Parts: sequence; C-alpha cells; structure tokens
Amino acid sequence: MTDDTQEIQDIKGFQPRSVRYAKQLNEDFAEGLSGLYSAVWADRDNGLSKKNKHLLVFAIACSNLKTESAVKILQRLKKFGATPEEVKDAMMIAAWTGGIQNFTDFTPNILKEMERLGF
Repeated sequence: MTDDTQEIQDIKGFQPRSVRYAKQLNEDFAEGLSGLYSAVWADRDNGLSKKNKHLLVFAIACSNLKTESAVKILQRLKKFGATPEEVKDAMMIAAWTGGIQNFTDFTPNILKEMERLGF
C-alpha cells in the first residue's frame, strides 16, 4: 500500500472502491486517484479542518439524497469531534440547499445513526 493509499484509508476508515478499481486497471491511474484524495483531505495552513471538510461533504451528501454516504460520513464526524449542533447545522444547510422534501427523505436514517453514535 502506498503512502497516499494508507493516508486515504486512515481518513476514510476504509479504502475507497474507486481506488481498488483503479488498481485493477492501472497502477499509475490508482496513484493519481490516491493523489486526488490526498490533496482534497490534506491539512493546509489556514485551510479547513478535516472535521469541517467532513461537515461540508455531509451536507452535500444529504442535500443530494446520498443517505448511505451521509451515514458513513457521520461516523467520520464522530471521530473528528463534531458536536451534535454542528451536525444539525449541516443538516439544516442541506435542507436549505436541497429542499424540504429532500430533508424529509434523508432525515429519518440520519437521526437513527446519530442516536446510535451518541450525537
């Protein structure tokens, strides 16, 4: 496993399927894809924290009705110390951008996972 691939696994908690599939096609392609993940999730001076990045992708996943992804991201948010209020704010932003119907569609599964995780 390359340094980038290990870093991705540490951040996400698992190796993304896209990286696994890319390795089956071409090692250079897999390295490039791993580099993209590393660039997005890197810590940068004056940049967003990993927690804030996860809050952003959580809100986007919710607003796009990617509920399974949002549930997985909640687990990462717990790891990175997000508060219940931060998660709820992100859900409200998702409702604002995705619409109230989307909110009613994604909320039941998210609330169940929040309870399970102790948010």
